[in-house]
Amino acid sequence: MKYYIIAGEASGDLHGSNLMKSIFKQDPNAEIRFWGGDLMEQVGGTLVKHYRDLAFMGFAEVVMNLKTILNNISFCKKDILEFKPDVLIFIDYPGFNMRIAKWAKIQKIRTHYYISPQIWAWKESRIKAIKRDFDKMYVILPFEKDFYEKKHHFPVEFVGHPLIDAIHSRAKTDKEKFLKDNNLNDKPIIALLPGSRKQEISKMLSIMLSVVDDFKEYQFVIAGAPSQDYHFYEKFLTTSNVKFVSNKTYDLLSVATAALVTSGTATLETALFKVPEVVCYKGNWISYQIAKRIITLKYISLVNLIMDKEVVKELIQDELNKKNLSIELSNLLNNETREVILKNYDILEEKLGGIGASEKTAKFIINDIC
Repeated sequence: MKYYIIAGEASGDLHGSNLMKSIFKQDPNAEIRFWGGDLMEQVGGTLVKHYRDLAFMGFAEVVMNLKTILNNISFCKKDILEFKPDVLIFIDYPGFNMRIAKWAKIQKIRTHYYISPQIWAWKESRIKAIKRDFDKMYVILPFEKDFYEKKHHFPVEFVGHPLIDAIHSRAKTDKEKFLKDNNLNDKPIIALLPGSRKQEISKMLSIMLSVVDDFKEYQFVIAGAPSQDYHFYEKFLTTSNVKFVSNKTYDLLSVATAALVTSGTATLETALFKVPEVVCYKGNWISYQIAKRIITLKYISLVNLIMDKEVVKELIQDELNKKNLSIELSNLLNNETREVILKNYDILEEKLGGIGASEKTAKFIINDIC
């Protein structure tokens, strides 16, 4: 069978790679063409476009890059028609994917959505397009099934969270080797996860690194995104107490004592590695002013949303400053606070379901098109 997969971000590349492994396992003769990243490319198939050429952050940035986005949409449609897939598989990335899905339905191509867009947070009106344009939906957050089926009468499959697969399937990190190979010392590690896009990384790291001198007994280690090269990060490595590792986020989290994390999928990854964290977010002023008027959620991190309470501290926009960050990081290093957070992390993992999200989703897709 022929599969065309579209993932437009780093998290989609991770989940797409695990889904592809499961598809190849269940359909050894599968032909897969995809938009994604390095992880998906390592699995096999044919990479059409890398997500680093697709990701634009915030409302203002999308407007400024509208011509590029429209050109990508046009190219994608042409490429799909030439490939003639048995199924189109969309992974999150709703602004782009929902446009392609609307067109694909007219072309009578099967459309499957793996990892729902967060319409429960904003743009709930998208449910009309989802019902119209998608044949199957696979959700990964426990509350999403009720949201779709009870509130909107649209059947979906809850398959569990693929991050659990990704974390459980990885080899255990050899801490001593990891420290040695990356020129790290024996000081406890505070991991810095500033995001994957250049503008996001620059803004977040400048704030995260402002507290380094307040915690000299720790070493701060920047998790370099696979979409960026070392030279981009060089300007942030200004003291001996700040180190850098590239494309080794999971290894870093497995040995970290605490973490400062930009809001996004990384907040959940950090929690599943049982690392106490402070969630950070500071966006473009215009984008933020628009977002806060249309998003009514109590929290921005997946950890707190799934638990429906504040498990980890969120510092957003003006609250994200050196003083507050230093206070909250100090709290994380307090044993009593850490114990409370870690107990909540255990409950969080139970809510997310067990391993097997990728295999379940691949099985649903293959059964539908065979």
